[in-house]
Order: sequence, then structure tokens, then C-alpha cells
Amino acid sequence: MAATEGQVTAFLAVAAETLDTIDAVLGDLDDDTVNLATPGGNSVFALVTHTAGALGFWGGSLMAGEDIPRDRSAEFRARGTVDAAHAIVARLRTDLPRWAAMAATGIRNPGATGTTRRDAAAATPEWVLTHMLRELTQHTGHMEICRDIVKEAGRSGQN
Repeated sequence: MAATEGQVTAFLAVAAETLDTIDAVLGDLDDDTVNLATPGGNSVFALVTHTAGALGFWGGSLMAGEDIPRDRSAEFRARGTVDAAHAIVARLRTDLPRWAAMAATGIRNPGATGTTRRDAAAATPEWVLTHMLRELTQHTGHMEICRDIVKEAGRSGQN
């Protein structure tokens, strides 16, 4: 099975809109607030790093067959600057079209490691594109919530 050109085009259009949202979230933060974790949650920087790790696994390693090492637990401890987070988003803007194009030809490395899912080896290109979009949009929503919480905490002097 392989994804159609229409599926790839739709994926890339929605992914680009979502990456625009991430850049807007980052634009509302500074180098301190991008690293502030919400109570019981994550920081925006960690979520950007984790999202890139997830997309790199599914799109890059599994579907495109690239060797992209991943330390999933370290993604949630990642810290950095707003500029570094924007650079991660910029890299995704470059990588996603290349990875998504591979969906037209199938899965190149079904044995890739780097996920907690046990069914990754059986994934179809269509499923991978859909799952990547789910991960991207879900974590973007998390980033928006984290941004709102840390900005409100800053306004009320709780930082």
C-alpha cells in the first residue's frame, strides 16, 4: 500500500498550518518561559523537542528509512532557547515534505526503533501520515496550553 498524492498534499498543508501555530506559540515566549514546565506537565521547549522526535521516528526512520537516533525520555527533559525551538520547527518544515513524499512508495524500514508502540512494523504509509498529523496537532495543543499557563503565572507573579 502507498499513500496517494492527494493524501501527501493534504498532510503537508495541515502540517504547515500547524507548524505556523507552533512558531506563533514560541513568539509569545522568552528564553525563560519556553523552559517552564506546567505543574505535572512539560515545557513548550520539551514538547517541541518531543514532537520533532516523534515525527523524525515515524516519517524519517520508519517511513523514509533514515537513521535518526532518538532518546524519547530525554526529549521531555530538553531545554533551550526560543531561537533553538524555532530552528527545530524550521528543520521540520524542510524534513516533512521529504519524508511525506516517501509515503507514495511505502515503508522503507518497518523495523526502525524509537517508539513505544508495538504495532509500528505493521503500519501503512497512510496510517503513518495520519499518525504523524495526530502527534503534531495534539502536541501543538499541549504547547498552546503550556504557553497560556506559564504566561498567566508570570502575570500573577507565580514564576
